[in-house]
Amino acid sequence: MNILITGAGRGLGLELTAEALERGHSVIAGVRHPEKSQTELSKLAEEHGDRLTIAKLEVTDEEGIAALAGELKEQGRTLGAIINNAAILTARNTPIEALDLNDMLTTMDINLYGPMRVVKHFLPLLTEPEPSIINISSEAGSITNAYPGDYPYSISKTAMNMFSQQLHVYLKDRGVHVLSVHPGWMHTDMGGEQAPTDPRTSAKGIIDLIQQRAIPEDRFMFVDYTGKDMKI
Repeated sequence: MNILITGAGRGLGLELTAEALERGHSVIAGVRHPEKSQTELSKLAEEHGDRLTIAKLEVTDEEGIAALAGELKEQGRTLGAIINNAAILTARNTPIEALDLNDMLTTMDINLYGPMRVVKHFLPLLTEPEPSIINISSEAGSITNAYPGDYPYSISKTAMNMFSQQLHVYLKDRGVHVLSVHPGWMHTDMGGEQAPTDPRTSAKGIIDLIQQRAIPEDRFMFVDYTGKDMKI
């Protein structure tokens, strides 16, 4: 299987890349600045050879996304899965009275419109058997468990869940498996040092979801990395 992963240079994206390669898949690892040192990805490239492609993929750059999709098409590349992982977390614990709406605009551009751009241009390449689209969401996007604060991140993930649901309805007759996945509170730059979940554990669960094509028991396509239903 060929898997496209955004935000693959660090954190969960890097662990997803490593786990997919270890299981024998090929990965197109999207990073913002491939010209800069990508130490961990370079190590994976040395180990796995041409099964890893490190590609420039900035989720706010639609022209660049379209160009990469065009290049892969010309090369005859197909996809079995798209993992929309790239995201930012801004304005932590900022009350609404102090919120800079520019943080909202930037976050939505990356966390929501970014995945929409990626799916728009790479969906035609998603032609391998039993394909999947995995949108990395968060429990912070649950309306049922809404809390004050983290407005840009939480609202962007709620919208991501809606996007996943729309894709599920749109693509189910084509056999495309679509999920929003809460990866857990992970020990990453975003999650912080106190987070209890190893990102590799989450990555293993997410690749399992792709391989096993887990179907939520609830009507909503929102689960955690173990496949357990999340409250929408």
